[in-house]
Amino acid sequence: MQKRLAVGFAMGAIAVFGSPPDAHEIMSRSVKVTEANWTEAPNYSFLRTDVKSKHGSEPARKTYEVLMIEGSPYLKVVAEDGRTLAGVPAQEEEQKLRREISRRGAESPRERQRRIEKYTAERNHDRAILTELCDAFDYTVSGEQRIDGREVWVLHGTPKPNYVAKSREAKVLGGMEVKFWIDKQTYQWPRVEAEVKTPVSMYGLAKVNPGTRFILEQQAISSNLWLPKRFQIQVSATALGFINQDSTREETYSDYRRGGQATTASGGKISNSQAAPAVE
Repeated sequence: MQKRLAVGFAMGAIAVFGSPPDAHEIMSRSVKVTEANWTEAPNYSFLRTDVKSKHGSEPARKTYEVLMIEGSPYLKVVAEDGRTLAGVPAQEEEQKLRREISRRGAESPRERQRRIEKYTAERNHDRAILTELCDAFDYTVSGEQRIDGREVWVLHGTPKPNYVAKSREAKVLGGMEVKFWIDKQTYQWPRVEAEVKTPVSMYGLAKVNPGTRFILEQQAISSNLWLPKRFQIQVSATALGFINQDSTREETYSDYRRGGQATTASGGKISNSQAAPAVE
């Protein structure tokens, strides 16, 4: 009797509220939205603060203004160890920026092509992983939550048993479990977590060990564009079988500006034709 009541209640709930969400459909739609973010991102300049630390060493902190110059990014140092550059160091960074603008403007077509191809290859590395997220994991909706006042689905993904990566970059997915917080309205990703569960060899030289974790948090830049707010990676790895590469890196992103300009030490502006913004 109790079992029949429970089944009846469940069927009634589905009839009233609709079918339970399909995890793979949610993931597929969210990946398409994220690909649109990826395409739009190079139109924005921003500040990026890196904090790096290795086992047994003090963390190093540096803030960059990330700008596009002639088709690829340039990182201008604007702060170190939490202190904004001023005086001679700030002037030196401004001079470096202007020299780089002049150097890139004088490149031969072949030199320019090689530089841009290197940047494009780095971006395609990220996209190769993005495009395989749907195929690499079996997803389930593990719950619903609120993040910053927004309703989200929580999806948990485990590697498909017979998954074969289509690219070298995506090989690491086979040893991971992932968790996505996906906005119900926009299908954006406010938060993503991934953890390596089984060792994964990379490029035949390094092995990413269990315990390596990735965390990505994103923020709304406009109604249909979300870009990174924080990225953290805790690496447990060995290289050549014996060199321990344990480290932590955290990147925070702020001050996104579409069509922004670099500010010189004297308060002047560098034109967009010289330094158009982009994401690295």
